[in-house]
Amino acid sequence: MVSDFFAQAVGLFSFVLGLSTFYQKDDKKLKVVMLLLNINHLIHFLLLGSITSAIGALISALRTYTSMYTKSLWAAGLFVVLAISGGISFAQHWYQFLPLAGSIIGTYSIFRLSGIALRVGFLLGAFCWLINNLIIGSIGGTLMEISVIGMNLRTIFRLYKDDAKCKVTT
Repeated sequence: MVSDFFAQAVGLFSFVLGLSTFYQKDDKKLKVVMLLLNINHLIHFLLLGSITSAIGALISALRTYTSMYTKSLWAAGLFVVLAISGGISFAQHWYQFLPLAGSIIGTYSIFRLSGIALRVGFLLGAFCWLINNLIIGSIGGTLMEISVIGMNLRTIFRLYKDDAKCKVTT
């Protein structure tokens, strides 16, 4: 009982980090907070015993860190291959591919997209993670993904408005 309580507490901290991550309008700040979120989520999923979710979080942490220094398509490809390999090696049920699909979508997004398109990519990945978190019983993860979806939509709207204002003034 204590370890399940602790696992859920770590997940609730992910919820707080998730709120902070996707509220960021600056892509660099988003990536720094996202790295912390991914590391915390890795611990959460290990405590819950969800290996493919932990692999997805590990890949997400490594790719987020790497994306701070490069936009290389080769680097993105490496993380996609790692996610696919993790799925083939560890997934035993269809739903265990969801966190890996979310990681793949996030990998493409973080390496190749910016601004509104980056947030739309994260939105799609969040839906994969939301379904995963509901299935494995992650309370903090579920709350986080629901909030992330809402916050991403709000940030997309804010960026769109900022973009429209810049076009009007130029």
